[in-house]
Amino acid sequence: MPNQASITRRDLLRLSILTAAGRLAPGAERKPNFLFLFADDMGWGDVGFNGRSTWSTPNLDRLAAQGTVFKRWYVSMPLCAPSRASLLTGKYNIHNGVTRNTDDLPATEVTLAEALAPLGYTSVLFGKWHRGSLPDGSFTHPLDQGFAETFGFLDAKHAWEHFPTFLYRGREKVPVRGYTADLFADEAIRFLRAHHDRPFFLYVPFIEPHFYIEAPEEDLRLYKGKFREKDPAKPYNAHYAAMIHRLDAAIGRILRALDEAGLSENTIVIFTSDNGATFEAGNQGASNYHDSNHPFRGQKRSLEEGGIRVPGVVRWPGRVPAGRQFDQPVHMIDVFPTLLAAAGGKPDPAWKVDGLNLLEVWMGKAPMPERTLFWQWKAEGYDMRAAMRGDFKLLDISGSQFLYNVREDPGERRTLAAEYPDLFKRLQQELRAWLATAVQR
Repeated sequence: MPNQASITRRDLLRLSILTAAGRLAPGAERKPNFLFLFADDMGWGDVGFNGRSTWSTPNLDRLAAQGTVFKRWYVSMPLCAPSRASLLTGKYNIHNGVTRNTDDLPATEVTLAEALAPLGYTSVLFGKWHRGSLPDGSFTHPLDQGFAETFGFLDAKHAWEHFPTFLYRGREKVPVRGYTADLFADEAIRFLRAHHDRPFFLYVPFIEPHFYIEAPEEDLRLYKGKFREKDPAKPYNAHYAAMIHRLDAAIGRILRALDEAGLSENTIVIFTSDNGATFEAGNQGASNYHDSNHPFRGQKRSLEEGGIRVPGVVRWPGRVPAGRQFDQPVHMIDVFPTLLAAAGGKPDPAWKVDGLNLLEVWMGKAPMPERTLFWQWKAEGYDMRAAMRGDFKLLDISGSQFLYNVREDPGERRTLAAEYPDLFKRLQQELRAWLATAVQR
């Protein structure tokens, strides 16, 4: 039997969406579909549309040419689970309860999938559900947070395996064979071929190029010998390139299936990553060798640009301008209210969503509103905070504070605190005020 909190949340959802739900009336304009393609630990500089030339990403580059490239797309935290939680809730991590990889998304949080359901949407997830665990060892399953169908990983360490022997279809453990990018693309394609009668949110969180660093042999052959390797018998740098090659191919297959189903014109496609590339030991030095976060400093688990600034593309033919590069900061928390607006709804104030509806901005019809964005990364021995307004970013590392102009100095090399004392003080005050809003759980 559902618990009282679950019943209350569902009752709230039914009452809170301000637009009629269900199938469209005859003659009504069809609501757009949403396809969210998520890379895992991919650096800003790992894609061709951001300058990568040592391997090719033709499908992602084509998507970028057909849509808008967001040169300053930011995640909420430089870590897998918190970043995904902010995407799904539209909230900063100090407000949604997921500040570490081991935190589980609270069942009381309203996800984008749940918010879309009363508007007639079917939401499915094929890929990585990065969950933590509750004190009793249980966790909240995506089927309990608005997704009608799921296939993939249910925990982080299992999701290191690119050639898994089993995955989960819903709650059932099922044997599988193949490479994960292909397995998840196959599921997405199957769904697209069968699903035409209702609008959908198709969420595909891939695990490439997160370690383990391993790729199919046919892709690896394309890159063996092209890069210097510590051990030629273990060509991790070639594997890393091959992983992105295979990811790009899988995304290309999904986009072709979208075309073949006649759904591309009315589907908002978003591609991004959950955080910057990592230089940790499990990565075998590959993303460091390839300078995956170029031209930024930092990496995953850092609030420097390399940890929180990631590739970002949005395509919606005829609505989001094609071939445009947008160089103002947008944030992962904006996806929830923006897609909800495209669906004809808006968040209930009780949900306390932090993100902004940027649909008009994405469509080139409105300027970016002025605001200050915030971050905190305080776990695993790290103690970092940041605040950003326009081009200026306050970065606090264990109490040492710096002010950077990240447009003119994307590598964050020269602090400007002495030159802009009033702005420096303002961002300090705003950051302290924001930190005071943290929800205690």
